[in-house]
Amino acid sequence: MNLPGKTVKRTRLIRTERYVVAVDVDAVIPDADPSEVCFTPQTVEMLRQVELHARRGDVSWLKQHGRVYAAVEAA
Repeated sequence: MNLPGKTVKRTRLIRTERYVVAVDVDAVIPDADPSEVCFTPQTVEMLRQVELHARRGDVSWLKQHGRVYAAVEAA
């Protein structure tokens, strides 16, 4: 699906109980309605995969796709 409009980079944060992953993705500002950015189905699926790997604790995979931040226990 090709949405006509301007493609821009956005950083999405995927949050789980143990990790936050910052992923840079392409977003589209549609010509028909520039009030809100949209994501292609491929981008949405990739973000779902990032969340799935974050929930599994697959840090090595996550590091290949974004910046990984781990939660620490507070004293």
